Amino acid sequence: MTFKIERINSGQVTALRLIGRLKCESLGELKQQMEHGGSQVVLDLSEVDLVDVEVVRFLGICEAEGATLLNCSPYLRNWIGKERG
Repeated sequence: MTFKIERINSGQVTALRLIGRLKCESLGELKQQMEHGGSQVVLDLSEVDLVDVEVVRFLGICEAEGATLLNCSPYLRNWIGKERG
């Protein structure tokens, strides 16, 4: 499996569970899912196996714009912080 998104809606919150290898080629699909979410989007990263630098930058932007990163590994959290500067 390369990448999969599971969508869970509960009222105004849309949770997107990301599964597998999230690479820049998958960002278009993820952006589309986020645009059709509710007023609040939560990205559950508990089952993400691999990311590339473009994805890390994207996740940092998402978080800065109000999305919640749930179950973000310490390694990934640190990398996002470094990319933000």
